[in-house]
Amino acid sequence: MSTGVLTERYVHEVVRRLPADQRDDIAEELRATIADTVEGRNADDPQAAEREVLSEMGDPVRYASRYTERPLALIGPDLYPAYLRLLVALLTTVLPVITVGLVLLEVADTDDIGAALRSGAGTLITVGAQLVAVLTLVFAVAERVRHRRGVTGAARWTPDDLPDVRQPDKGGIGAFAAVVWDAFLFALIIWQHTAEPYWADGDSAAGDGKWLEVLNPDLWSGWIWPILAGLAGLVAVGLARVVARGWTLRLATWYAVAQAVFTLPLAWVLYQQELFNPDFLADAKTLWETPDPVYSGAALIVLAIGVSSVTKGFRTARS
Repeated sequence: MSTGVLTERYVHEVVRRLPADQRDDIAEELRATIADTVEGRNADDPQAAEREVLSEMGDPVRYASRYTERPLALIGPDLYPAYLRLLVALLTTVLPVITVGLVLLEVADTDDIGAALRSGAGTLITVGAQLVAVLTLVFAVAERVRHRRGVTGAARWTPDDLPDVRQPDKGGIGAFAAVVWDAFLFALIIWQHTAEPYWADGDSAAGDGKWLEVLNPDLWSGWIWPILAGLAGLVAVGLARVVARGWTLRLATWYAVAQAVFTLPLAWVLYQQELFNPDFLADAKTLWETPDPVYSGAALIVLAIGVSSVTKGFRTARS
């Protein structure tokens, strides 16, 4: 193949991606550059020298981008770190909160847990895909606006932007305090059931006051057992974390299981307003008059705290 044919093919691939009013001038400039470079090599085989020069110039699509303001990447290296951090934050915070909230609303409307969970799974996939698509579109548009304005990230970034080094989890005082707190809750639930610490006056004239437990006694025939099992699991995992002097992926996985066993039944009991003893609520008028949204909000907070704790455990284990 002749020398001129390779050059012409290369020039054609470059200039056909440029605005029409620039093609002729850039084509002549590019032909002259290639010819001068090949001639400067003083090679015995001009065709081999031409092929070598064109190989060094690289893909004509990429070469053409030097003359245009359009980036070749959907999201360039300057914006990609911010895009990735924001995407992870949205998928681990906003998406779970929206999903849990919609599941609770579905349960409130239909009283069908199965339908609510199916709706939650659909919401997780749909809203997650929408978050990814919208965020990607926003950053892609921002990338092209930056290129048109000639803005680059190199001029703005400095070493001062580096984040602080995350201190490793050593299973110290914080981990031990978490174990003490979970063990205290476990003991408190059992104590209030056996000791019945609340005195309800009842009808003072008839003298029919009695001691009551604060939590609903009916829970002991059902929901209280997974709650206690979850707390016991949290205590066991917490002690293992203290002994291991930090999180591991295995401990984080067991922690997620224990947190789910504890949090999900507790949130459900709160939402159904079945956590407290009805006789206790009847005597404690202030709690009895608490509006229904407070219980739903408390259930949502319990779920949010559980998700946040599990996420933090896995993040620390991977760091």
